[in-house]
Parts: sequence; structure tokens; C-alpha cells
Amino acid sequence: MSNDIDFDLSPDQWEALKALRNPVSNGRLSKAYLVEGLVKLGLVVVSDGVPSMTPTGRKVLVRGSCRLLDLVA
Repeated sequence: MSNDIDFDLSPDQWEALKALRNPVSNGRLSKAYLVEGLVKLGLVVVSDGVPSMTPTGRKVLVRGSCRLLDLVA
């Protein structure tokens, strides 16, 4: 298994990435610095002022969800 999509995101970054799953909520992210950080990592792109998840961002979210469950348990 490849570790090329293993990112160490802060809890706020995870929440922002999870919020981008729903296209309706994309315009509701109030913390622009979180989106900027995710853009720098290549997990999010901003088109016409609207952030959306990249394919890499989706992979990170899916892979990271297991890790997040381990932290909660």
C-alpha cells in the first residue's frame, strides 16, 4: 500500500475537508485559512471562489477516516 496520500492534518483541517464532501456546504466554510492550507497541500481547489475537493483530497479523506476513528476510540 502506498503512503503517498498520508497527511498529518489538524482536526480543523479534517473538519474543513469533511465539510467539502457536500457541495451545498462549500460556500459556508468561514475559516479561509483552513481552505488555503488544504489548497497548498493539493487537497482542495478554488474555482470561481468556490472550494472543492480534488481526487487526492477524496482519497485522503477516505484513508484518514479510519485513522480518525482510532483517535476517537
